[in-house]
Amino acid sequence: QVQLLESGGGSVQAGGSLRLSCVVSAYTYRNYCMGWVRQAPGKEREGVAQIYTGGGSTYYADSVKGRFTISRDNAKPTVYLEMNSLKPEDTAMYYCAVRLICSVSNWNSFNYWGQGTQVTVSS
Repeated sequence: QVQLLESGGGSVQAGGSLRLSCVVSAYTYRNYCMGWVRQAPGKEREGVAQIYTGGGSTYYADSVKGRFTISRDNAKPTVYLEMNSLKPEDTAMYYCAVRLICSVSNWNSFNYWGQGTQVTVSS
């Protein structure tokens, strides 16, 4: 059974940084797409970043470009989300997810999801 386990959330002040990690297990494909999707209370889910493990191609939502960096370690296998210059509007539950192919036209149609990790940014 595919499992994703996130860690690294927490509370920071605006301008601070956090690093999220997600370990995926039992996903048997050699190359695949991992992403981070967030959801704030009362809002729809918002795709944040994606990375394709095969070549390392990355995709970012406009709201986080230049501030967030997604990376992966295929050997572990783990995906990271480095978040810098955090803003109060980044406050949300952050979910790690996996699917075969990355897509920027449909951020949220992942096959498997983690339980989420909370990120809270205070002003």
